[in-house]
Amino acid sequence: MRLFKSTALVSAMTLISRILGLVRDLVFARMFGVSAATDAFFVAFRIPNFLRRLFAEGSFSLAFVPVLAEIKAKNDAVALRDFVAHVGGTLAGILLVVAGLGCLASPALVALFAPGFVDDPAKFSLTADLLRITFPYILLISLAGFAGGILNSYRQFLLPSISPVLLNLAMIGAALYGAPYFAEPITALAWGVIIGGVLQLLLQVPGLIKLKLLPRPRWGWRDSGVRRVLTLMIPTLFGSSVAQINLLIDTLIASMLISGSVTWLYYTDRLLEFPLGIFGVALGTVILPHLSSKHAENDPQAFSHSVDWGLRVGLFISIPAMLLLIALAAPMFWTLFGYGRFSERDVAMSALSLSMLALGLPAFIAVKVLAPAFYARQDTRTPVKAGIASMVSNMLLNAVIVYAWIRSGHDGPHAGLALSSALAGYLNAGLLYYWLIRSGCYAPGKGWRRWIAALVAGGIAMLIALYYLAEQLPSFGREDAMTRALLLTLLIGAGSAAFLATVALCGVRPRHLVGQSEK
Repeated sequence: MRLFKSTALVSAMTLISRILGLVRDLVFARMFGVSAATDAFFVAFRIPNFLRRLFAEGSFSLAFVPVLAEIKAKNDAVALRDFVAHVGGTLAGILLVVAGLGCLASPALVALFAPGFVDDPAKFSLTADLLRITFPYILLISLAGFAGGILNSYRQFLLPSISPVLLNLAMIGAALYGAPYFAEPITALAWGVIIGGVLQLLLQVPGLIKLKLLPRPRWGWRDSGVRRVLTLMIPTLFGSSVAQINLLIDTLIASMLISGSVTWLYYTDRLLEFPLGIFGVALGTVILPHLSSKHAENDPQAFSHSVDWGLRVGLFISIPAMLLLIALAAPMFWTLFGYGRFSERDVAMSALSLSMLALGLPAFIAVKVLAPAFYARQDTRTPVKAGIASMVSNMLLNAVIVYAWIRSGHDGPHAGLALSSALAGYLNAGLLYYWLIRSGCYAPGKGWRRWIAALVAGGIAMLIALYYLAEQLPSFGREDAMTRALLLTLLIGAGSAAFLATVALCGVRPRHLVGQSEK
């Protein structure tokens, strides 16, 4: 029950953040539309944001939390404070250098990650200028992630999970009130990123003070705890971030396609991040310290049951969410972004790529459970092997699918990039699942066939309900904002009700979602 409650808390806080994130993107779409300037900003934001997910949410947390849990289990307060101080100081020192180098090398980074911009000097120059502003965000948010890892290890999930709200508020404020003061209005968004990073870091401080773990940073390259974290972190830099690397590759290729492709993929990613962030990241955030403690306590049965619970809950959430995103892609984009400078073509192109990327949602959420099962045991090599296979397959699929898409003469080849990422996600999840079972650390519990059958039946019922209801409704593109919102709410509500009623008829009860974590 405690694991379920912690996940519910993180999900609720993340829901607030994601709603504000949608408001943020709605403001962006209405004020800036889809243009060369928005392509420039989203590339300049994606590069440090990609590194954030490696350091703050990815490799650092996955390496730091298991070691912290092990030291914490020894009940040596002095050793724990010393470990936190050395890790904090070393992390800050390394990232300060990385941030400085990133600012200096911004043109080279733009050429690397968005080579299609090189042929457009104005677009390339703007992207480099924006990247110089946004790149220090990696320092701020990684330190916030460090603080959040400590708080999560003490089951204090509130402050870390609510902190993204501050980033969204800062960027909304920058768009609404800062843009008029810049010669290039979109520059205000880059400064909003930095202000948001500062606020996210400061929010964690009271929690650390309460735990008496606010670090006095000390350089500790030779410290044994730091060396262990770095040893674990190096392979997790890759293994924990395959989905983000794949998206970055998509951005690179999209920069070579028609103008607007980067922005369409950005908004696609943002809508997918809504369920993935609320549920997938929440599951991963909560389950990592839990699995780490069970491993430290040498309780393999509880470890296996926790993984099993995470996979069941992940599929229960991801399958209906995937179907809603695919079936309602266009209505969602009409309702959220189809105003102002965001045109009908922008809606169609964004919806097309969302329907492709959403196919991979169950795999993306499964990885959020499976990868921590390896990291909690301080096994960093296995996820790397799965990650390499996934990334290579994504690159090959990109070449084949996008080429075939272009040759066929169909519009929207950027959607082929989204489809490739989805397929590569299933390879990643499948390999992790197979190797975890083979390691003997996880054995699927009873009732999986019935569980899958119930979810499939619920999904079919949802699609039938959406099809018949959509036939009776008017076109979203012709309605005002309030009517669009009401119609979309009706569709989501009806589809969700059909899914829940069907799985209930198949025998799924709330205790099945809660009770699995008790074993």
